[in-house]
Parts: sequence; C-alpha cells; structure tokens
Amino acid sequence: MNYHDYKSCIDACLRCAALCDHCASSCLQEENLENMKRCIQLDMECATLCYAAARLMSIGSEQAGALCRLCAEMCERCSEECGKHAHEHCKECSEACKTCAEHCRKMAA
Repeated sequence: MNYHDYKSCIDACLRCAALCDHCASSCLQEENLENMKRCIQLDMECATLCYAAARLMSIGSEQAGALCRLCAEMCERCSEECGKHAHEHCKECSEACKTCAEHCRKMAA
C-alpha cells in the first residue's frame, strides 16, 4: 500500500492535526485558561499522532495500521473534550477529530 491507497485517511489526519493545532493556540487566548488545560493537552497529543500517522501512511509503513488505531482512539478523546466547550475553534476541532477517527478506524481494519 502507498500514499494513493491511504490518501483520504492522510488528508483527514492532516486536516485534523492542523485544526488541533489551531484549537490549542486559540484555547491559550481564552479568558479561563485553567478550564482549557485538558483541551490544550489533548489537542497537542492528537495533532502529534495525526501527523505521525499521515507520515507513516505516506511512506507505506507496515506500522501505519497500528498507529492509525491509536490515532483513532486519541481523536475520539480529543473530540469528546473539545465537544464540551462552546468555542467555535473547539467545535471545529471536535468535528475534524470525529472524521479522522472514522478514517483511521477504516484504514486500520
């Protein structure tokens, strides 16, 4: 398998990572920073895994499936946390995480 076989999942991972980075950065600007700590941490962890999964799929790694399973779990956690907040950047991140989790689960199956 190669990049073209994984393209939709790679695209979902890269979009999710970018929106997680955006969400973490935006959360740092919120008034109640203490309330956003968990969201920021999960955003950073999720972005890291999404970027890593996209890279492994891009190079056709045999480990891509295993990392995509982990990425799907992380995306679900991040989506749940972001879903608790009313900020637009959190809502957008939550949706991107849900989509990425779906793609990663399919890819890892």
